[in-house]
Amino acid sequence: MVKGLYTAWTGMVNEMNRMDVITNNLANVDTNGYKKEGATAESFKSQLALRIKDSSEPGRLPRSLGDVNLGVKIGETYTDYSQGSFIVTENKYDCAIDGDGFFAISFTDKQGNTSVKYTRDGAFTISTDGYLRTKDGDYVLNQNGAQNGDPSANNFIQLDPNQDFTIDQSGFVYQNNQVVGQIGLIDVADYNYLEKYGENMYNLIDGGEIVAADAKIEQGYIEASNVQVVDEMVTMITIARAYESNQKLIQTFDGMLDKAANDVGRV
Repeated sequence: MVKGLYTAWTGMVNEMNRMDVITNNLANVDTNGYKKEGATAESFKSQLALRIKDSSEPGRLPRSLGDVNLGVKIGETYTDYSQGSFIVTENKYDCAIDGDGFFAISFTDKQGNTSVKYTRDGAFTISTDGYLRTKDGDYVLNQNGAQNGDPSANNFIQLDPNQDFTIDQSGFVYQNNQVVGQIGLIDVADYNYLEKYGENMYNLIDGGEIVAADAKIEQGYIEASNVQVVDEMVTMITIARAYESNQKLIQTFDGMLDKAANDVGRV
């Protein structure tokens, strides 16, 4: 009976974790390039149950009652990298990736450390000195910086802020019919080597391999989050019902233990 209490409790903890993941997805439904997450669960290893104080066969080990499972435990949280829908902005600084791949940016943290981060958020802007930046002020890297993971200043993209420009599908930036830079676009051989940083940026962890991206850049578009609100709400309702079922199970066991202790024990 106590095992049943523990099993129901582990179920409630697992549903709480699933709910946390869903609510984070819903909170980022308007975050450019956000990739929704999902949660997995796995069962505890089955344990061999033995009869307590078994004296039916003197000198022998207690008899086996079979295998028992002690409930569910939280598994891994995974990321769905499927492409989100495109939003037409007609802003010449906005870029969206059509296919698999990431932009590379030179990111500087609050401690002044600079590193390369990868993102699909192409809501760029231009500074007064002509450098292409993210809306948080980080520099967009060119193809060389993206491919080599080099966030140094010689891989920044600088334009003439007083002249018009266009960006083709390969990322080349044109001003006055001349190429002035190329927006870095790369892909990763195995997305398991990507580590989320913030809401829509990623780190490449040790063992990850950068490869050429077979994708196109679309100017004047922004990739929206791939979170589907209706699907997430339906999943949230399912989670709430599963949580309530485990809660009722605990209440049932609690009532049975109360009767066993106060009624049966008194007899």
